[in-house]
Amino acid sequence: MSHKYVNLGKDGDQVFLYSLNRDTNRFSKEKQVLWGDWLMVDDDHDYTGVPEGWTAIRWAPKTKNQIYYIRDEHTIDERPLEIIFVDVGQGDGAVLITPERGPEEKILVIDAGESANMRRFLNGRFKAYRGFDFEAAIITHPDNDHYAGFEHIFNDHNIGFNTIYQNGLVERPEGGRFEKLGGTVEDPPDSGIHFIEDLAENRADIERLFSDPSTFGRYQFPPLMHAALQNPRIQDFRMLSIDPAHSIHRHGRAFMPGFAPTPGKSYSIEVLGPIVERADDGRPRLRRISSDYGETKNGHSILLRLHMGQYKIFFGGDLNIPAEKYLLQQYTNLDSWPSPGTEEYDHMMTTASRWFRSEIMKVCHHGSDKVTDEFMQVVHPAGFIISSGDREGHVHPRPDLLGRLGRIGRGESPLILSTELQRSSREFEEPEFVQDLQDDIKKLTENPADADLLTSIQEQIEHLGRTNVDVYGAVYVKTDGERLIVAFKYEELSDKKKWFYYEYSIDDEGKLHLLK
Repeated sequence: MSHKYVNLGKDGDQVFLYSLNRDTNRFSKEKQVLWGDWLMVDDDHDYTGVPEGWTAIRWAPKTKNQIYYIRDEHTIDERPLEIIFVDVGQGDGAVLITPERGPEEKILVIDAGESANMRRFLNGRFKAYRGFDFEAAIITHPDNDHYAGFEHIFNDHNIGFNTIYQNGLVERPEGGRFEKLGGTVEDPPDSGIHFIEDLAENRADIERLFSDPSTFGRYQFPPLMHAALQNPRIQDFRMLSIDPAHSIHRHGRAFMPGFAPTPGKSYSIEVLGPIVERADDGRPRLRRISSDYGETKNGHSILLRLHMGQYKIFFGGDLNIPAEKYLLQQYTNLDSWPSPGTEEYDHMMTTASRWFRSEIMKVCHHGSDKVTDEFMQVVHPAGFIISSGDREGHVHPRPDLLGRLGRIGRGESPLILSTELQRSSREFEEPEFVQDLQDDIKKLTENPADADLLTSIQEQIEHLGRTNVDVYGAVYVKTDGERLIVAFKYEELSDKKKWFYYEYSIDDEGKLHLLK
């Protein structure tokens, strides 16, 4: 069967699938669908009595096999690029899906939180349990709320990746802080400037460090990388940075391998961090941004900027104040942080914006307030997306940070969306459900051979054991380069009222407009 995709409604109109009453010849709304949703066309459909301008769609052919109809103008042959900021709980996790069809499609998993939520999402979206090979897994830096969720994925040998990228800082099973990263070197001596030189650049480095599980103890990162090494469907391991040894350079900018600007391709993925500095002997190294271990490893997060037509989307990792100052100085060739109002300060802000300016920003460090106004002003997005969880002691996103984002964001009404805040929870407990389950368990003890009852009890336990959430707070971004939407699901569970979204367009003068 052929297939199409859902088009974006005109002037912000919502798009629906309809059922047709053959007796009255009237259509009724059944399901709201979102731009880019996949549609299977019923090629053998009998259109007798169906008004012109409608296409028959076969919905859930392997289960319900329901026939619906959609207006022809609400279908397209090409889909938009899509990014899903998955509600992974505490941490970061996003999935990027390129707009090509079939084998040309590329899927990137950018961080995976610390729980199994990303694994569940991949199974639900891509049926990974049947076997699926993704383009890349990107571990932006070695914090467990960014990488631990990958262990559930790497341990499944039905799931593969062409490449696992990381920022060169891999935590060994060592005590201490910087010792986990192989230690630091002061250069020049007595200068107070320290570098991390033992970087993991390739598969050989990963094998050298993580092939022997007997040394891992209770550390978390080593078993993750060992699991990846044991997965036969994971092909390669690479460090990703702005250095030419780790990325593809075009016109003075660094891009992910396989995602550099190419004629005929509408998108590219630029790499903006980490910044590698070279020792006198040519060895790549990363500067100790701060004497604080966490600030340094977070500050060297892999930073990506997606280019798609007129839009740019920035992935900010876990940047912090020292890291942002380091980045802005490096990109503007300044030796020290300039004072506001000076010529150097104005130069920094103007020059850095050419590197970082984006329409959408994945906010750094889950909405921490430990960020600079200068960096947010340089990115100057119209939409902010925050990935955070409930059970953490950091108060993310910080209320004062939300105020700063609203003040600094582009346009009259900057969007601020959070996977945690968009999430919907059950309002009440379910005592009647629990009582029914207890009654069924009692029946099972009287008749343990009742297989149907046992299956029912297992389903009920799964229902109670799930997270106390009915609608996960995933935030969807879709763009074809000319239009862009930011979408999330309504809290109420309704097929007819499922999606809420904001739509952007850019006019001929390059000005961004929020249409809804």
